[in-house]
Amino acid sequence: MGLFRDSIFLVVLYLMHGSNSSFVKLNNNGYEDIIIAIDPGVPEDEKIIDQIKDMVTTASTYLFEATEKRLFFKNVSILIPESWKENPQYKRPKHENYKHADVIVALPTLPGRDEPYTRQFTECEEKGEYIHFTPDFVLGKKQNEYGPSGRLFVHEWAHLRWGVFDEYNEDQPFYSSKSKKIEATRCSSGISGINRVHKCQGDSCVTRTCRTNSTTKLYEKDCQFFLHNVQTETASIMFMQSIDSVFEFCNEKNHNREAPSLQNIKCNFRSTWEVISNSEDLKNTIPMEAPPPPPAFSLLRISQRTVCLVLDKSGSMSVSDRLNRMNQAAKHFLLQTVENGSWVGMVHFDSIASVKNELIQIISSKERNQLLERLPTKAQGGTSICSGIRSAFQVIRKLYSQLDGSEIVLLTDGEDNTAKSCIEEVKQSGAIVHFIALGESADQAVIEMSNVTGGSHYYASDEAQNNGLIDAFGSLTSGNADLSQKSLQLESRGLTLSSNPWMNDTVIIDSTVGKDTFFLITWSRQPPAISLWDPSGTIMRNFTVDTVSKMAYLSIPGTAKVGIWTYNLQAKANPETLTITVTSRAANSSVPPITVNAKMNKDTNSFPSPMIIYAEVLQGYVPLLGANVTAFIESQSGNTEVLELLDNGAGADSFKNDGVYSRYFTAYTENGRYSLKVRAHGGTNSVTRSLRRPLNKAAYIPGWVVDGKIEANPPRPEIDEDTQTTLENFSRTASGGAFVVSQVPGLPLPDLYPPSQITDLDALPGEDEIVLTWTAPGDDFDVGQVQQYIIRISGNILDLRDNFDDALQINTTGLSPKEANSRETFAFQPGNISEENITHIFVAIQSIDKSNLASEVSNIAQVALFIPQADPSPDENHHNSGINIVALVLSVAVVVVVVGVILGAAICMSKKKKSSSRPRTGF
Repeated sequence: MGLFRDSIFLVVLYLMHGSNSSFVKLNNNGYEDIIIAIDPGVPEDEKIIDQIKDMVTTASTYLFEATEKRLFFKNVSILIPESWKENPQYKRPKHENYKHADVIVALPTLPGRDEPYTRQFTECEEKGEYIHFTPDFVLGKKQNEYGPSGRLFVHEWAHLRWGVFDEYNEDQPFYSSKSKKIEATRCSSGISGINRVHKCQGDSCVTRTCRTNSTTKLYEKDCQFFLHNVQTETASIMFMQSIDSVFEFCNEKNHNREAPSLQNIKCNFRSTWEVISNSEDLKNTIPMEAPPPPPAFSLLRISQRTVCLVLDKSGSMSVSDRLNRMNQAAKHFLLQTVENGSWVGMVHFDSIASVKNELIQIISSKERNQLLERLPTKAQGGTSICSGIRSAFQVIRKLYSQLDGSEIVLLTDGEDNTAKSCIEEVKQSGAIVHFIALGESADQAVIEMSNVTGGSHYYASDEAQNNGLIDAFGSLTSGNADLSQKSLQLESRGLTLSSNPWMNDTVIIDSTVGKDTFFLITWSRQPPAISLWDPSGTIMRNFTVDTVSKMAYLSIPGTAKVGIWTYNLQAKANPETLTITVTSRAANSSVPPITVNAKMNKDTNSFPSPMIIYAEVLQGYVPLLGANVTAFIESQSGNTEVLELLDNGAGADSFKNDGVYSRYFTAYTENGRYSLKVRAHGGTNSVTRSLRRPLNKAAYIPGWVVDGKIEANPPRPEIDEDTQTTLENFSRTASGGAFVVSQVPGLPLPDLYPPSQITDLDALPGEDEIVLTWTAPGDDFDVGQVQQYIIRISGNILDLRDNFDDALQINTTGLSPKEANSRETFAFQPGNISEENITHIFVAIQSIDKSNLASEVSNIAQVALFIPQADPSPDENHHNSGINIVALVLSVAVVVVVVGVILGAAICMSKKKKSSSRPRTGF
């Protein structure tokens, strides 16, 4: 752990809480409300602010030219940490916070990891999460390695805003082209350079030609593509925007479809400009006649958190023990969730509102206990949501002249047809409204308040065992606090007991947490017998028992022992509903804790459109691989669907081993609200910390070819990216917020879901056949088992993409589909491809389910039918190239003969089996 511990010595941001909801909007060709946040762990340096301004200003001009005079950056807010000293130029933020940041400036993930990247784990054309720049990059210290910051910002903005991908690929930096040469993966292919191995030891450097790998028939691992410093090509920004001549994205005319770039893989061989042109940004704008004005900047310094609880105590809160359950959750929030230093007030409302506590600063348990005593004890009256909100505004204005950045935590269970009357007032206030909806009738107008102010929205059913209210309140940590200050949920579990009175299990406390560890137990009828043992077997006593609120809690002093804590709860009533919630904070501010953050891909949906669940498991910014991640989706009537989430790069999961675990959700049971909770845990020797460089990152420039000689940049620090450090046991739970589904028909649901698209098809040549591997899809996306596979091949990649049903079909009689997410393997001999002078065979698959529904055509895999020619070097052709020219000619000849035999045999087989083969027509 030493490398990781030493490199991340300050806190990082908690950026993915609920769904990503950037505030950026496009107005008259200009992007407004961009948020660039400086991480609290970045040492104070006002030059960073100046350099951010210069970067965005330069980027705006470059973006304007790249988008054919359509788009520019209009205004940007720069969030400054509270730890930086005050300045008259700094204003108080409104809704701007780290949670909604589009760009963050934070320390590198590991030493030498100064490459800018975009956190992007969804599909082509879908927006990314955020851009990560390091302070050294912003300050211009890495310009030689990554190019000018303004140009690179446009490269990353294209990832973030339009969902395009890089046109290079570090995993596949070279490929065999139709010209029978080894080419560097790039776009456009007209960008020139040389392929060389350049190694230095001290002041001594050696350059040689690249040797071919006997297995891949491509260049060796250390081979790099060095660009000529003078180029004439104008595209593409998604390959190398730092080339002086480049100011365009690759378009349909100059796009390199042969290269195995992520753009080709993820966007079905469409050019970046084709994807960008299809975005709403481009569709809704026309070219400007005059150049745009420079961007405007707002400097906003984070201040202490101010939050007012606005709690519903109307008559309907007496139903299903709602008032008591609200008090349990609110007490947990006040005792554990809200951070020290925060200012907290409280308002109750029914048909009118009353202030129960003015704002007080949380310094010790005294203030927390004072607020506990002010929680409502009786439910009666009507529901006036606006009265509660306006009273909260009055409470906050007594301390601050403005409401900017203050938070309202509003819980209600009832509809209020007057709530919409204060939506505009809330929108203009500058306050942030977090909404917790309890039961089936909570008001829709408040959802709009939450959305327009950048607040979070949670839903909890009347099923106490699902712990929805406590989870919702527990998720309301500050959007601007250091991660080390945030309360993290280690466990959240409930059970209704009848025949068996025991609820027994364990909780794991790992070394990254343990400070302010808090155990909370609730019941519905009678206090249970509680036994809790620490990892050494010592029993924990002194639980505080609150019989009125039906809860007991224990705070572990100092730092809790690392290891497995065991609890036994014995119900004293039958039936009885018990819940346990365990939270903790980071043990050490210099070591980021393990976190799990969950979200759905959208907040509202209409049947039969599927949804996707995402759960991100990280330590700092580093992905954790091999965790067991489970999602719990609860409908408003209490039905719960349980799904295992996967990080396998198949089905709903876009990238394998990126720390994002995903799954399709289609098991709708009713219309209305659903809530998401995710549990992640890992055991010894099963979970590892990935050291691979992030995807969708800026290309490292190894150097330039100047006057025929390589002028190399210093090499990147050596990190064995295949090394994965094993982690200790851990457990986390997280709420993913709420979403709403409409137009769900009665059960059982009709079968409208096809198999998911195969996205990881790979093809390798065997002795006389082609071997395919892929991850099996399911009958309904990634659940179940498909009925059959249709495999087709072609000598033309675009024909296969655009006319799949007309391509040559392979006989798959012996291929029996496996269960979803299993590994499939199939070998075949290529058939009669009519195209002359083909150099590659391209392969794609379509899956068919039992209802004859067809998946989208898979990614296209390719196999070269030749040994590619290495890059010749006049001075090293005979002794350093690693290739024997005579042997190469003979090898090509042998391959040609073998291919001829294969094709000839396949033609005969095709003629013999023509009557029995599957039809070419699609389904």
